Amino acid sequence: MAQTVSAMPPIGTLAPEFDLKDTNSNYNYSFEILKGSKGTLVMFLCNHCPFVLHVIEEIVMIANDYRVQGLGIIAISSNDVIQYPQDAPELMTEFAFKHKIDFPYLYDQSQDVAKAFDAACTPDFFLFDAQNKLFYRGQLDDSRPGNGIPLSGSDLRNAIDAVIYNRSLASPQKPSLGCNIKWK
Repeated sequence: MAQTVSAMPPIGTLAPEFDLKDTNSNYNYSFEILKGSKGTLVMFLCNHCPFVLHVIEEIVMIANDYRVQGLGIIAISSNDVIQYPQDAPELMTEFAFKHKIDFPYLYDQSQDVAKAFDAACTPDFFLFDAQNKLFYRGQLDDSRPGNGIPLSGSDLRNAIDAVIYNRSLASPQKPSLGCNIKWK
């Protein structure tokens, strides 16, 4: 498995707008429609990446914990499905059902959205504040497949708490680490 780190775009960058099909509902959604009143978490995921499979339960718990607090939750898959057919939209639907993902899981067929976000890996996390400005980009926590560190979601949870409660984020932002996005 190729290990790739987040690109870490500048804090304060405005969220790119998009219009993508949700593989859970078959409806198209934009950032504007899905954003939360307190902030928005955009995650780049895919079905087959061992790093995503390692953290998916924690991601679902975070979504369940914070949606009720006004956080918009969005997952996007941008992988080339010709080279990686296991990431095809119909399999995204199955993946979402299997892992109890009940937030939008959008398919970025053109890969334009991943490029606009400067996404580099799966998982890659982008947290925007209520003004749609990038507040956090980085890792979920220090846990990785096989490193023995238990999942906590601590880095991302601290950032979400800071956005929701209008606090500054004191800790340094570490890049996420995962499989590279499979570009065409």
